[in-house]
Amino acid sequence: MSDTIERIKCLIIGSGPAGYTAAIYAARADLQPVMYTGMQPGGQLTTTTEVDNFPGYPDGTDGNAMMMDLQKQAERFGTQVRFGMVTAIELSKEVGGIHKVTVDSKTEIEAETVVISTGATAKYLGIESEQRLIGGGVSACATCDGFFYKGQDVVVVGAGDTAAEEATYLSNICKKVTLLVRKDYMRASKAMQHRVDKTENITVMYNTEIEEVLGEGVVEGVRVINNQSKETKVIDVTGVFIAIGHTPNTKMFNGVLDMDEVGYLITKGKTTKTNLPGVFACGDVQDKEYRQAVTAAGTGCMAALDSERYLGALL
Repeated sequence: MSDTIERIKCLIIGSGPAGYTAAIYAARADLQPVMYTGMQPGGQLTTTTEVDNFPGYPDGTDGNAMMMDLQKQAERFGTQVRFGMVTAIELSKEVGGIHKVTVDSKTEIEAETVVISTGATAKYLGIESEQRLIGGGVSACATCDGFFYKGQDVVVVGAGDTAAEEATYLSNICKKVTLLVRKDYMRASKAMQHRVDKTENITVMYNTEIEEVLGEGVVEGVRVINNQSKETKVIDVTGVFIAIGHTPNTKMFNGVLDMDEVGYLITKGKTTKTNLPGVFACGDVQDKEYRQAVTAAGTGCMAALDSERYLGALL
């Protein structure tokens, strides 16, 4: 452990649109924020090659470029952006208490406020061809990337409400949507299943799994297998949307902060306040409904304002 413990006003754990926006607002409020980026600086958006739906980019932008823009803006106002991983926490339960954080198992930090923007990690199938083509036609967000497949044929993998929602969303954009369901039934609500069934350009294939995503630099199709008959076939598509869920990056807060049954942090009302004073959560770590860059940025702004008001009330 370090001999000297640094004390800061506002510690931001995690980067991405939520973290960087929190940093911009916190820095402009003279909270002198320090951000630790985590192992994936910029978060999930760095896996997206094109971003067309974030305000302020009339010609679109690249996910990595956008995160670099946000980082530069945060740093321009005085944010210290540091590469590192928070490995241990000791959050105070007292109003005005000091929160203790350990970075990379060696550096101790004391913070008057903590903004958690660790995000969520999309679940993928884990096959090599899928991983290789993420950003080249494989996506975990139809709302983010569906536009690029307008008039084309795509597949969606999943059986729950998210998969049904992604399929119906894509059906309004794409020529044909094939929904691949691993079992012989869907887990989605009856209402969502009825919506899928009533949509003419959605075809559901049960007992079906992706064996391989085909293509070199971009998706050209998928080879699927019926897990009952073992029959394989190739489906010509240009987009593959994986909709099997997300995992919120909240493991280190287990037993400390209030979470829902899946692990998303629970915030109070229309705020970013957690159950502990001086600890705020923003972005996908507390939002399982929208999961968009612009909504994450909005809650990042809220977290900074909540931090500023919390510290102001202590004076």
